[in-house]
Amino acid sequence: MEVLVIGRNCVDHIAVTERLPRENTKAPMLAHHMEGGGQGGTSACAIARLGGLATLVGKVGGDAGGEFCRRRLEDFGVACEHLETVSGKPTAQAHIWVTRTNGNRTILYTPSELPPIAGDATLRQMCRRAAVVLLDPEVTYLAAFLAGIARPRGLLVYDAERWRPGIRQMMAAADYFVPSADFFDAPELGLQRGSWIHRLEALRKRVGGHLVVTRGEAGAFYFDGDRLWQVAAPTVAVADTIGAGDVFHGALALALARSTPVDEAVKLAVAAASLSCRGYGGRAGLADRAETEALAARLTASPV
Repeated sequence: MEVLVIGRNCVDHIAVTERLPRENTKAPMLAHHMEGGGQGGTSACAIARLGGLATLVGKVGGDAGGEFCRRRLEDFGVACEHLETVSGKPTAQAHIWVTRTNGNRTILYTPSELPPIAGDATLRQMCRRAAVVLLDPEVTYLAAFLAGIARPRGLLVYDAERWRPGIRQMMAAADYFVPSADFFDAPELGLQRGSWIHRLEALRKRVGGHLVVTRGEAGAFYFDGDRLWQVAAPTVAVADTIGAGDVFHGALALALARSTPVDEAVKLAVAAASLSCRGYGGRAGLADRAETEALAARLTASPV
């Protein structure tokens, strides 16, 4: 098994507008798109689009939304044998407003009503067989379970969206701890102040494995030994940034599963995430491996 992705699936409803209306006012909707979403689901689609073998463990509701999510995952070639349909429960929804002029997005989402994923013998065996296990933030509660699994050859990559219960265990257990720059604003970390480099170095000391941090248009930062490096994001025509972080995590996980050196893995992930911003939603702009590798080859890792 190449990459085992464990995480969230939902339906994204995307509305494109020239500007967000103020409260108690109206604005015309320029376009509407419906797409599969969720961190884990979009990461798995990115892996498959890049030619990787992605197996998804997750849940969807027993409704039309769940059927839509499954169909879209299968359209990309994601293995969904372990995507469970939960009867009598709804699939989560996200309503996303995108400003056409700059690609910025505002999201309202429904929290999942689905039961948690069980850390059982089947999941344990799957984790042991995978070259990489990619865990999205929705299932951070599996931290203790994953920390107790002996993975003779596999790596654990964790998408750290924001502070959640169990995240300290994940900081210790993950081979690659991958937050965005927003993660540093969590009051539990106490890293809201200081220079960007100081904050990165302080977090690195708390992480048991490698630290890779995404920072929007600035690209990604990572440590190789004690040296801090940056891969700046290339210029692309941005429709929106929905799911760009999820694409980054998926591409990084696939590169690591194929024993790619960390500098090349981060370049591939930055290229994949950047190209994904060309279409509305997290999946319409996904590029194949040839286009992604061609862009990654033009990127540079610079010491910070």
